[in-house]
Amino acid sequence: MKHTIATPASLLIASACLLFASVRTDYDKKADFSKYHTYSWIGVKASNSIWQGRITQAVDSALAAKGWSKVPSGGDAAVSAIGKTSEKDTMETFYDGFPGWGWRAGWWGGGMGMSTTQVVPERVGTLTVDVFDGNTKQLIFRGQATDSLSSNADKNDKKMEHSVEDMFKKFPAHATN
Repeated sequence: MKHTIATPASLLIASACLLFASVRTDYDKKADFSKYHTYSWIGVKASNSIWQGRITQAVDSALAAKGWSKVPSGGDAAVSAIGKTSEKDTMETFYDGFPGWGWRAGWWGGGMGMSTTQVVPERVGTLTVDVFDGNTKQLIFRGQATDSLSSNADKNDKKMEHSVEDMFKKFPAHATN
């Protein structure tokens, strides 16, 4: 029988995966997405006009890749996007004790060791994109992405672009090409 032991490198890779955006999507399974070829924007809300433009551009690119065309008004579908920033507290606990063992040292008779916990505030960005049927005004698709924000606007822009790409990967539209 073979046993697998988690190496520090594999744990680092697993924890790094947790840093990527959380993307969730849902859509109306009864909607006939083959009838949607055009879309119009209802609006984009974000903390400033720079981010409104970035969100609009990212969603426009994703929908164009699905074969949809943007029209000024009266599209087969209507799109709305809201970007917001919030702050959440994260608890980080560090353990020490027998060198190299941390909290586990107590299990081996080496003493209990010490732990230090601190609260770390974290800025979190959330982007929600809704697509509605242009005639019935019924919601047919919702994508939501949440990710930790950096103090670097370029990094946040890349995170948002990747999140929108992930959001529309399984978008149920059929390309018209």
